[in-house]
Amino acid sequence: MASLPRSLPEGRYCLAPEGLAVPPQTAALAWELGSYFYDQYKAAPRVAAQLELASSDAAQRGLIMAGAINATRDLVNTPAQHLGPAELAEAARLIAKQHGASFKQVVGDALLAQNFPAIHAVGRASVRVPRLVELNWGKATDPRISLVGKGVCFDSGGLDIKSAEGMRQMKKDMGGAANVLALASMVMAFKLPVHLQVVIAAVENSIAGNAYRPGDVIKTRKGVQIEIGNTDAEGRVILSDALAYASESKPELIIDMATLTGAARVALGPDLPALFSNRHELAQSLVQLGLQEQDPLWHMPLWQDYRGGIQSQIGDIVNTGRGPQGGAINAALFLEYFVPESVDWLHVDLYASNDLARPGRPVGGEAQSVRTLYKFLEQQYGSS
Repeated sequence: MASLPRSLPEGRYCLAPEGLAVPPQTAALAWELGSYFYDQYKAAPRVAAQLELASSDAAQRGLIMAGAINATRDLVNTPAQHLGPAELAEAARLIAKQHGASFKQVVGDALLAQNFPAIHAVGRASVRVPRLVELNWGKATDPRISLVGKGVCFDSGGLDIKSAEGMRQMKKDMGGAANVLALASMVMAFKLPVHLQVVIAAVENSIAGNAYRPGDVIKTRKGVQIEIGNTDAEGRVILSDALAYASESKPELIIDMATLTGAARVALGPDLPALFSNRHELAQSLVQLGLQEQDPLWHMPLWQDYRGGIQSQIGDIVNTGRGPQGGAINAALFLEYFVPESVDWLHVDLYASNDLARPGRPVGGEAQSVRTLYKFLEQQYGSS
């Protein structure tokens, strides 16, 4: 279905009753995803063909999901020159306004005054000041869930500067935040009966005289002292404050999404996000659900024997392991320090991009696992 909008001649089409039976949700979702083209700087080569579907709740559901996914693609595809921390915050504000959610942000040096020192340390070298962005939606009497996103709008690697090749696609290092906004949009659009909190740490990891350095020890909101082994492992540093803050509201569930490690891509490739959780059975069930939804993710272990690899001689923990082995596990174990054991926690280490064009999945920014995660939330908390 997704291959048709840009391969059929321009016009309006419908599904013949005697043809292959395609559920309305699938048809609407696939057609919209296949129609996508990022046209901010370059016009689409042609107008996509249109599909006529009978009005139904199922078709509307497919359109809403596709709209959230395509909005994520737009955010990830936007060059860093036009999408910094302020612009990412504005995108979140517009989503909050659309759904009647509250919105607030803590900006620049106010991060220090309000005890977000790790976010400030990573983002302070950029002229585009760092910030913590927060949305809240739903009834306080409903179950509390928190979605946390890594919003590194450009990652130079900091003083441990990336190679030219490594830096080329780092406009997409806010892909975790973009995916969290897609998931939040679905939760709010479908009026899931939950009390939703969204927390995004939005920074640019830049190089300047006041940049944080290898060997520095950074205090976090939780009080844990982080030794900086490498300034290019900045995502887990900003997430430490965001996860600690989300935990303070005592949610039942925290889901964080981040383009966190190259190690996860070495292990699983670009199409298969790595899933870590402090609840083994929950993670296993999500793998099966992802296969069912054709929006996969794969369970990786929080292998506790590796915790020694992130211990520091002068701080509590270090933001790098002893070596390159098990890098995605080391990062997940690092994040685990900032989530209470009593809270169900899902950590998704994703790529947020397509390197190869396939039907419905053009080259560039992508939403990954959000349909699966929404389906899980719907099963867990019930639909409206």
